[in-house]
Amino acid sequence: MKTIYLDNNATTQVTPEVLSAMLPYFGNFYGNPSSMHSFGGQVAQKIRLAREQVAALLGAGPDEIIFTSCGTESDNAAIRSALATQPEKKHIIISRVEHPAIKSLCSYLATQGYRITELPVDKSGLLDLENLDKALTPDTAVVSLMWANNETGVIFPVEEAAAMAQERGVLFHTDAVQATGKIPVNLKNNKINMLSISGHKLHAPKGVGVLYIRRGTKFSPFLIGGHQERERRGGTENVPSIIGLGKACELAAQNMETENEKVRILRDKLENELLKKIPQSRVNGDKINRLPNTTNISFEYVEGEAILLLMNEQGICASSGSACTSGSLQPSHVLRAMGVPFTMAHGSIRFSLSVYNTETEIDFVSEKMAPIIERLRGMSPYWNSEKQACQSQ
Repeated sequence: MKTIYLDNNATTQVTPEVLSAMLPYFGNFYGNPSSMHSFGGQVAQKIRLAREQVAALLGAGPDEIIFTSCGTESDNAAIRSALATQPEKKHIIISRVEHPAIKSLCSYLATQGYRITELPVDKSGLLDLENLDKALTPDTAVVSLMWANNETGVIFPVEEAAAMAQERGVLFHTDAVQATGKIPVNLKNNKINMLSISGHKLHAPKGVGVLYIRRGTKFSPFLIGGHQERERRGGTENVPSIIGLGKACELAAQNMETENEKVRILRDKLENELLKKIPQSRVNGDKINRLPNTTNISFEYVEGEAILLLMNEQGICASSGSACTSGSLQPSHVLRAMGVPFTMAHGSIRFSLSVYNTETEIDFVSEKMAPIIERLRGMSPYWNSEKQACQSQ
């Protein structure tokens, strides 16, 4: 049975070009890039190239790029540095829909005496910057707002938010893990101080990320050890993965526009077909200000976990917008923050596409989803009660 992979916001396929760039550095070129000899020096040269490739995609300088192990490390390093370099400030601003890498960290920091403000979103998942303006105080150390939401794809106005923060003398960080490689990012044209990305979200391997730090921004290292990364992140570099990430960023810069148009067409076709074929379904999140590859659709009166299990039997991979897959009875914090009705929130599925998806795959998924939802609704007492109520009117 063929696997149809529509879970690219969770992780992506490593492209053949990226894999090809990485392979020599697992074998023939195994030198330590910190070594003085030329065998290690040739590896260091490839890391410099990768740094330049990442910087080019972001519109940054190579000296503003720090390689990390993942987006979570980058997020943690950014927030902790903002606090360490401003010990007198005890206030952090985030949104209610941030990734756990930010949200869970801030929950912990709240137990350490920090005050956390979580900005609300509207029913479309959009952020009102007036709330940010009201929340900023002289005690605010950092604002951290994601560029694009991992569940709904909704894009935040982070460039405007960064300008507002800078006017008040506040550092601004953005988790751009989902945005990088999918929408244009040009750090020369905004006031963002720090930005996080993760390799495995843009067809590079897992276990490598980046923290961008704008030149002139004070930084306190999260990992202290050797002199690597200009003494901003200790530890021997993950050479093959860094080289792979550099290649992935180069490819994203070259192909983003054409690939996004293809992916957007497929996403819209899938979305329109499912909404047409399946009654009482809805898209969660703004349909304009969102990533081109993402749609989050709720099917009323069914459970997301049950939907995923039946999809899996057909070889279809996606994610639930509900946290029920982790054993929680509560729906996703993102959907709750948006005010998605309870009966809808539990039956939410996130479809996230890539350039490797095809129209044939989308047709197959569109064909299989309606019977899956119909079967599950047939077993739902809530759905049957709803049908009886409608018939009696």
